[in-house]
Amino acid sequence: MKVSVQVPTCELSDSDLRQMCQLGVDCIDFTQGGSFPGVREQGYPDLDKLLQLKRRIRSHGMEINRVTLPNMTSSFMLDEPGSEIQLDNVCSAIQTFGEAGITLVRQRFAGDVFPYMAEEYTAVHRGGLLARGESMKRSPDQQPPTVEQLNEWWKRFDIVFGKLVPLAEAYNVNLAVHPSDTPYHNTPFGGLGLNRVIDAFPSRNVGLVYCVGTRGEAGGTPLVLDEIYQYGRKDRIFLVHFRNIRGSLATAGAFEEAMLDDGHMNMAKILLALHKVGYNGCINPDHIPMLEMDRAPRPQSGMSWVGWAYAVGYVKALLAALTEFRGGRD
Repeated sequence: MKVSVQVPTCELSDSDLRQMCQLGVDCIDFTQGGSFPGVREQGYPDLDKLLQLKRRIRSHGMEINRVTLPNMTSSFMLDEPGSEIQLDNVCSAIQTFGEAGITLVRQRFAGDVFPYMAEEYTAVHRGGLLARGESMKRSPDQQPPTVEQLNEWWKRFDIVFGKLVPLAEAYNVNLAVHPSDTPYHNTPFGGLGLNRVIDAFPSRNVGLVYCVGTRGEAGGTPLVLDEIYQYGRKDRIFLVHFRNIRGSLATAGAFEEAMLDDGHMNMAKILLALHKVGYNGCINPDHIPMLEMDRAPRPQSGMSWVGWAYAVGYVKALLAALTEFRGGRD
């Protein structure tokens, strides 16, 4: 297993890249499909500029691990006139990434979360550390989609994946979805929805960006361990977002993100479970809480380097302990 960090922009300074290299980061994950050169102009990335970015990252000893495709917006998911161009652009993006030798892409879909069911707040943890918290909120004016509405949503999803999966296979690209965050009742990419994706598209190129924190929000360590076994033994976990939380929607009706060593989930046990199912992709610390020295103005990349340094070091230490535990190199 390797360590990756996620960035919201392709405008990474040499200082950012040196900092990642110094921390021992192996790979970079790009979270915003619209951030790649060419997307704003033509709807999908420019191959030459993408290769330049890849070479620049390699010059600092790292690789591009995961990229994000242009979003499928609410316009497409509601089948509005003219929205089909979005699917054409996503198809072109997969081809471009495949030609660039980038083998993991994530597709985002509008409507896979229901933010009106949550009340977000800022939690204060040890020493004044600031973290995201969410509490369940009931509103008579805003109800989750009906079964009929969800079925219509899934029809649009199936149209997208029906086009993308053959392209992913042809270009040797793994196509992933991320669990709905936050996993409130009937969110499409919840516990049942993730199974639905894999059942409907049983290609070996279809799988998950498995988010430990998001699934922990739904049910804590036991649920996460069950799902790692479920998806990991089928080789459907392509990337792991590694985040700890306090509480869960199932137990407290709320949760708060936490530092890796300070939440309710057993992160060492989770990493061991990933090893047992043969996972050998990247471990990506996720949703880093705000530490004191990260509240100053940030660099252009938006990175909170104190929090990232702690998280990367923690993950590397767990991986080193795992290697020692199993008596050899990973």
